[in-house]
Amino acid sequence: MEPPTPSATMADMGLFTGAPQHENFARFRDFVPARVMAPSSAPFTFPQGPALDLPAVYDFEGSTKSFEDFFTETDTAALLVLQDGAVRCERYALTGGPDTHWISWSVAKSFVSALVGIAISEGHIHDIDDPINDYITVSPGSAYDGVPIRHVLQMSSGARWKEDYSDPESDIIRLGMVMAGVSTLDAFVADMTPENAPGTVCRYNSADTQALGALLVQATKRSLSDYMQEKLSEPLGFAAPGYWVLDNTGMEMAFAGLLLTPHDFAKIGELYRNGGVWNGTQVVPADWARTSITANGPHVQPDRVILNDHTLPFGYGYQWWLPKGDLGEFSAIGIYNQFVYVDPSRGVVIVKLSSNRDYGTSPLESTNHEIETIAFLRVIAQHCD
Repeated sequence: MEPPTPSATMADMGLFTGAPQHENFARFRDFVPARVMAPSSAPFTFPQGPALDLPAVYDFEGSTKSFEDFFTETDTAALLVLQDGAVRCERYALTGGPDTHWISWSVAKSFVSALVGIAISEGHIHDIDDPINDYITVSPGSAYDGVPIRHVLQMSSGARWKEDYSDPESDIIRLGMVMAGVSTLDAFVADMTPENAPGTVCRYNSADTQALGALLVQATKRSLSDYMQEKLSEPLGFAAPGYWVLDNTGMEMAFAGLLLTPHDFAKIGELYRNGGVWNGTQVVPADWARTSITANGPHVQPDRVILNDHTLPFGYGYQWWLPKGDLGEFSAIGIYNQFVYVDPSRGVVIVKLSSNRDYGTSPLESTNHEIETIAFLRVIAQHCD
C-alpha cells in the first residue's frame, strides 16, 4: 500500500516519553505508509538445533545481573538464537511472535549497506570513492557536496548532527518529523550543514544512511524496496513479506523504516557470518562483506565513535557496529534495543527485538541499555559453547 500522506508522527506515538511501545512496534505498517516487498519464491526455514538453556545471570560493569530481569526491563518481544545456521532458542513475549512484522529502526542501516555493496558489484555505482553528489542532488556547499561514498558509509561524512532522542530540538527528531509531511527525506539530506572534514570524525548520523538510500534509488533507477526484494529478500529466502516505511513522496525511510519477521531479520546476520554467501551463492561480494565489518581508519576505532557528545566502546564499519574485543563480533543496532548480533567465533547469530520504554528518555546508558545489551547477548553466545 502507498497512501499519499503519513498518518503518524513520533509525537502521535509517544516515542521517547516512557510510554510502552510494543503495541505500536508490532503494528507499525497499519498506520504509516509502507511499500510491500514480496516474500521469496523459495522461502527458507532455519533447521532446529539442540535446545539451549538460557543463562540465569550475566555480568555488566562489575555487577552480576538477572537475565530474566533484563529481558523484562527492556520489553523484549523476540529473542532468536542461531548457531551454525540452526535454531538453538526462540522466545517471544508481549506482542512479539514468529509472524510479527517488527519495526527495524536502525537495523535497517546494515541492509542498506549490503545493497550498496551489491550495487557497486553490478556497476550501478562506479566507485566507493566517488563523491555521493555525483549521484544525488544536494545544495552547493552543503554537507554531502563532494563527500566520498566511503565516508558516508562510515558515518564520517562530516555533517553537523545531533542524534539525541531526549532532545526535541535535535537533528534526529527533526528528521523524524519529515515523516509527518513537513518536508521530504531527499530535501532534508540535500540541505544539511557541514561541520568536520570528511573522513576525520565518526559521528553517528542517521541522515548519512538516508543519503545512501537516495544514492541507491538514483544509481539503480529503482525503489529501495524493489531493489532489496530482488537482491536480498529473494535469494535469502525471506519467508514473509517485508515492508519499508515511506515519506509523502514515496521515498523509503532508509535509515530506520524496515519491517520484517524475526527469522528474516536473522538472515542478514547469517549472510554476513558466512562472508556474504547464502546456501553456496555469493549474494554480497566477499570483499564488501569483510570490509563492512572492519574498522578501517583511526577515527572508526572503539572509543573514537561519537554519539552526541560521548564516545562508545564500539568501532564502526560500513553501517555495522563493532563491539570492542577480540572475537570479531559485529551487530546491527536500532533504537529501543533492536539487535542482530553476530559472534563468528562461535557461529552465533542472535536477534533481539524490543520496545524498551525507557529508551530515549535520557541520553544515558542507564535508560538506553545498548552497551549492556551486548553484555547480555555475549553471555547467550558463550552458553552456546
